[in-house]
Amino acid sequence: MPESSRIDTDTAHSARIYDYILGGTDNYPADREAGDAMIREWPAMPVHMRANRDFMHRAVRYLAGEAGIRQFLDVGTGIPTSPNIHEIAQTAAADSRVVYVDNDPLVLALSQGLLDSTPEGRTAYVEADMLDPAAILRTPQFRETLDLGAPVALTVIAIVHFVLDEDDAVGIVRRLLEPLPSGSYLAMSIGTAEFAPDEVGRVAREYAARGMPMRLRTYPEAEEFFAGLELVGPGIVQVHKWRPDGTDTEPIRDEDIAMYGAVARKP
Repeated sequence: MPESSRIDTDTAHSARIYDYILGGTDNYPADREAGDAMIREWPAMPVHMRANRDFMHRAVRYLAGEAGIRQFLDVGTGIPTSPNIHEIAQTAAADSRVVYVDNDPLVLALSQGLLDSTPEGRTAYVEADMLDPAAILRTPQFRETLDLGAPVALTVIAIVHFVLDEDDAVGIVRRLLEPLPSGSYLAMSIGTAEFAPDEVGRVAREYAARGMPMRLRTYPEAEEFFAGLELVGPGIVQVHKWRPDGTDTEPIRDEDIAMYGAVARKP
């Protein structure tokens, strides 16, 4: 079945809402209606989403630069928005390899934007559900692109708040990390309501009303993802506080950010 025929344009989708609020064009009226409703409930939503995206950029620059990582597994990729992970990593090292994973037909339809690798490097796209890590790890795209004899950075950005308790988000991340060798890394951002509970709670209700229930986590719950790993300084912090690079034109208020971020090394 062609990818376009599998896309439900009448129902809002989290990746397309994200795209709309960030100013993208790969969204539909249902996504725009949902995004507008969420911004009415929490006007800081665009600031929050940009800060999450910027955290991902800084984390990948750290991993490809200072940490020397040349392989990346990005789970829950979302709609391509340049610069994507491979663009950032391959700017640091042209031979970097990236496997992107998502189960949204729209992301698959747009995945050519994720595959414009440097000649020295390589990118691949896997259509799979993160709830089934084994399915991801056994795909030929994963096995042929990444060498498990060398460290890999697993990036899980702004997705686990859509994984409910019964699906065991911590267990999913651990199963993805398990086959990766010592010296690999985990970079994550994790949704929380701890800094603006009323506003973020209302946004969560808007998502749930559209069939996208959320599981927002406390700091101790965020820590669980990194058990047994070596946190890179400054540890688990709101995403705008993770190694800021001074490019923000205006100060960001803590109460405008509903995401923890961290990078950690597998010993």
